[in-house]
Amino acid sequence: MSGKDGAAPRLTREELIGRLEAEFPEASHAVGDYDIEEIWYGGCRVRRRHHGQSLRPGGTVSGPVMMALADFTMYLAVLSAIGWVPLAVTTNLTINFLKRPGARDLLAEARLMKLGKRLAVGEVGLRSDGDDALVAHVTSTYSIPEPNT
Repeated sequence: MSGKDGAAPRLTREELIGRLEAEFPEASHAVGDYDIEEIWYGGCRVRRRHHGQSLRPGGTVSGPVMMALADFTMYLAVLSAIGWVPLAVTTNLTINFLKRPGARDLLAEARLMKLGKRLAVGEVGLRSDGDDALVAHVTSTYSIPEPNT
């Protein structure tokens, strides 16, 4: 899929998964709890599979689980626009919890709002699978390292 301006993502879904598995073998992002469902230039959709370990008292998905999903999804959105730059890092993440998520898969959809030479700003909407209402809204800024000269 292409972004609003018709540009194709800098990495395909398969290329991205392969790079994540090779560069971050200790992480479960590419093959564990997360499924990269779709990627386009400047955005993506990621599913976090539900399991009981992600619940807090009261039977709701914990805040740290939602923050990790949003941060990972934003990272992929940035990479979809700049290519494989694994040292791009979060400089800010603000989350608003809007609704108690159900005990089921979470879906995160990210889109970049502004992409500059050194910073990328985006937003992520989190939903419970099967529900259109947002459970959380995230804004985030990523720092893009200078290329090696």
